[in-house]
Amino acid sequence: MSIDNFARLSTESLPLAERASSLVGSVIDSSTSLLASMKHDIVRFAMGSPANEAVPLEEFREIAGQVMGYGSMTYGATEGEPELLEALVGYLSGTSDPTEGERVTITAGGMQGLDLACKIFIDPGDLVIVESPTYTNGSATALSYGAQLLEAPLDENGLVVEALPELVAAAGRTPKAIYTIPNFQNPSGTTMSLERRELLLELAHQWNAVIIDDDPYGLLRFEGKDLPSLQALSPGDPLLFSVRTFSKILAPGLRVGWVDTHPSLRQLVINAKQAMDTCTNVPAQHIVAEFIRRGRLDSHLAGLRSEYRRRKDAMQASIRRHLGERVVSTDPEGGFFLWLTLQGDDACISTRRLFETGLAEGVAFIPGPALSAEGRFDDALRLCFATSTPERTDEGIRRLRRAMDLELAGLEGGL
Repeated sequence: MSIDNFARLSTESLPLAERASSLVGSVIDSSTSLLASMKHDIVRFAMGSPANEAVPLEEFREIAGQVMGYGSMTYGATEGEPELLEALVGYLSGTSDPTEGERVTITAGGMQGLDLACKIFIDPGDLVIVESPTYTNGSATALSYGAQLLEAPLDENGLVVEALPELVAAAGRTPKAIYTIPNFQNPSGTTMSLERRELLLELAHQWNAVIIDDDPYGLLRFEGKDLPSLQALSPGDPLLFSVRTFSKILAPGLRVGWVDTHPSLRQLVINAKQAMDTCTNVPAQHIVAEFIRRGRLDSHLAGLRSEYRRRKDAMQASIRRHLGERVVSTDPEGGFFLWLTLQGDDACISTRRLFETGLAEGVAFIPGPALSAEGRFDDALRLCFATSTPERTDEGIRRLRRAMDLELAGLEGGL
């Protein structure tokens, strides 16, 4: 067969693994490529990314020069560079999420942590509870290992844990895992209450289900009081697999995160990671370690909290000014996101269609159905307030209103 004929083969004729059909990809991540292809100006509320100006780039450059100077371009220990492990554990000792060195494994961002959790715990056909809506990169990872998802509702206090027993009874079997984002949830921005955290731990032990505790935003609280982490509420709990990352608090391009697990799991985590990438990027680990060692993380986070509160307030003010009662918004105390639900006549607008119209009008967001495995929430959308300045945000909300007007006019014209 010629090379030309090989090129014409479709994936249907290839000997794909059964799991290939479960590799659903990410609408969120795909938006980066989509926006890069656009030629007109777009206000970008889609990606959950720190503001470019919030990244301490000059200090990273200076530290990187120092790191390259003493040579760190070889392989590193799979569990992480000793300097970073020491610096991280020391820093966390003063937070609501303290840990110990034998519990921590450094990962290539939070996504690798989620993949490790699913790789270790989930077999094909296992039931996994996920929040609805949720960060679909997380639920997609569970699907890639053959999980069957059970969507559970959220309210202003996070995951409605009280609803889980009835949902599980209706499913006819107990879950193998529960995937939750307890602080400033993606996409809703809500935070799980203390009472629900305690009940979740109780149910997990009743069902012998692992809790995949994904918390990228916990250090970005700009209002209210910190709640104890699940790890703090249940110290040494082998059913807790906690996933953390520097992507939201330093820079996503570093691709450095960590998982916090019972020490008895650590070697298994290392074994699983060695089958992926041997070790996390060594120079990036040293950059993060030196940044923490210099005592810069506290002041950096303080600046982020202040700025992100300002940007959240600005987005909410723009929503009130341009959209009024046409939407209802969540009101997070930290993190990156607002979750908007269309109201009244606008509730008939499909946010999937609105996404296309919004792009044409120069604004990008994530439509609700992209944040549910079952495609729910066609009357809702996610906005990231962290990335854009207040002035830029106001222009983006103005463009969103214009897109909604066009969609509503189209619906009314079709009646």
